Formats: sequence, structure tokens, C-alpha cells
Amino acid sequence: MLTDFRNYTSLALDLRPGPVVFTGDNGAGKTNLLEAISFLTPGRGLRRAPYPDVAREGSAGGFAVHAGIEGPFGDVEIGTGTAPEAAGEAGRRVRINGANARSADDMLEWLRVVWLTPSMDALFTGPTGDRRRFLDRLVLAIDPAHGQRALDYEKAMRGRNRLLAEDRRDNAWFDAIEIQMAETGAAIAAARVEMVRLLTAMIGRMPETGPFPQAELALSGTLEQSIGNMPAVELEERFRQALAGGRERDRAAGRTLEGPHRSDLVVRHRPKSMPAELCSTGEQKALLVGIVISHARLTGEMAGAAPILLLDEIAAHLDAGRRAALFEILEDLNCQAFMTGTEPALFSSLAGRAQFLTVDHGSVRATEGD
Repeated sequence: MLTDFRNYTSLALDLRPGPVVFTGDNGAGKTNLLEAISFLTPGRGLRRAPYPDVAREGSAGGFAVHAGIEGPFGDVEIGTGTAPEAAGEAGRRVRINGANARSADDMLEWLRVVWLTPSMDALFTGPTGDRRRFLDRLVLAIDPAHGQRALDYEKAMRGRNRLLAEDRRDNAWFDAIEIQMAETGAAIAAARVEMVRLLTAMIGRMPETGPFPQAELALSGTLEQSIGNMPAVELEERFRQALAGGRERDRAAGRTLEGPHRSDLVVRHRPKSMPAELCSTGEQKALLVGIVISHARLTGEMAGAAPILLLDEIAAHLDAGRRAALFEILEDLNCQAFMTGTEPALFSSLAGRAQFLTVDHGSVRATEGD
């Protein structure tokens, strides 16, 4: 159920298990529905929009998303959103079974959500920050504590950057912040390395000549490359020393230049032995889909339930063969997958197996014949 969310004044939908397909014109509000579902996990959703921008234009300022979840961990009611009087604040409220949650991370006890959007088509050629966020979202679905570690690290780094910008020379203050950055930074790096290891093994189970090519994954970053070569305590201490020794360099730059916030996910097309950024647009899309599918399988095995998948305009760069193969894989995953497209014909092979809904500028109805 949605209230004052994007272009929806009020909406209630009964959704089936398995594939759900939203079709409609561009700008009708299909992606808004996926964005609403993406708020059932920590973070700012699949668009990473400021919360005031999410509230419907002309509304009092707040928005609300409410969902009933039925899954292997039991049934639960989750509500989240912002109050009109607090719409400009950075955070949002989360309620689980009517009680205030300690944090948004509590939602991870009930479901995991992973998405693939058209903006991610440039993942391999775009900024390193996009790849880090993508990787961290994958880690979060397996390791719910990862989100808090990342928040703690970012908060500490902002404090250090402020000291640098203000030309503070209080060594005790720097020492305290750098100890926290070393502890959380090493833990972040270790979690990323473990995710790449597990995901690489899962990708290796894909057919070598299947519709979605196998990807080779690696991490570039001082901390990540040191994982496994020394005890965690030693790694933390080395990072702390690097931060302490780099204060003057960082002061000149105006920011922290060393740490997991500078790391990158490196992807190669295994069958072609080619960097992903040099592959064609179609090959990059297929690589990305293969990674997300493998991660969904991994999450299902490790977390006890496959994640809810949000696949926005998923058919745009896939030929008919790959579309059909993707739909078969989603059915095999036994997950709820929400997909969008302008034409129902793109999803014709799902006829009789998916719930089809037509989106029309603030309203949603069952597609004729579904």
C-alpha cells in the first residue's frame, strides 16, 4: 500500500508469488512501484533520491509504504516513510508489526531486496563509486551487519575530513577517529572479499556457454588485497598507521585518500577474457544479469530465502532467447521478481506464469487476459 508516494496518491495491490510484470507507457509510474518496494530494505532506495523528492508533489510532504510479507521467516507487516512535519530530515521511520524498529536494518530479518535498473547499464564504464555501492548492496543481502559498518566508517571519515579541512592539529582526536576507521574499514574490506569469493564460486556453477556469460570478479584496493595475507588485527593496525602517516598528504588534498571508500570492483568477461568495460552494451547487460542471478542463488542458499528482485526495463537490451532464458531462471529461483516494460509482448513467454498489471499514471489494474 502506498500513500503520497511519487505519482500515487493512494494505492493498494494484492500481489502473487513469483513473477510480477508491470507494463505501461514511459512515465506512467512503473519504476515508482519498484522504488517503493526498494524502500523495504535499508538505504535510500533504487533511485537514491532525497526523501522530500519521493513524496507526491502537492502532498503535505511525507510518504508511506506498507507491505505484508509472507516468507520462510514468517509473516510480518512492514511500514516505512517520512512524516509531513519531518519530510526534510535525512532519515525515515520504520515500523515492524506496528512497533518502531531500532533501525532500518531490522527489515533484513524478514526479506532481502536486490535491483537492476537501466542506470546500472553503465556500471562497468561509470564511476568507481557506483560499483562499490553495487557490491555493498550485494554484501548487505548476505551480511546484514555490513550496512552499519559502512555507516560507521562514513561517519568517522566525515569527521576526519572535517578536521583536515579546518586544519585541526589535535592528534588525540585524529587518533580516536582513525582507530574507528581502521576497525570498520578492515571489516568492510573483509566482507567484500568474502562476497567476491562466494559469488565467484556461484558464478562458476553457471553453464560455460549459457545465455549469460560467466564474469570474473576481483577487487582493487590496498585493504582488500591484503585480506588473507595477515591477521585482521595486524591489518587494522597497518591501516591505522597509514591514516596517521598520511595526515599531511590528506590535509593538502582536503580529504582521506586511503581506505575502502577508494576500492573498486573489477569485472571481466570470462569466455572472452576481456574487461567488462570493453564489451558491447548487450554483453555488459548479460554479464550484469548473470552476476545478479548468481547472487540471488547465493542469497537463497546462505540466507534461507532468495531475495525479492526488482528488474526495471529488464527486456530492453536482451534478445528473445535471453529473455526466455531469464524467465526460466527466475522461475527456478522460486523468488518474487518484479519486472517492468512498455510492451506486454516482451514478456509473452511468461503468459500463465506471471501476474500482469497495467500501470496508467497513478492507477494499476490487472492486464486484460491475465
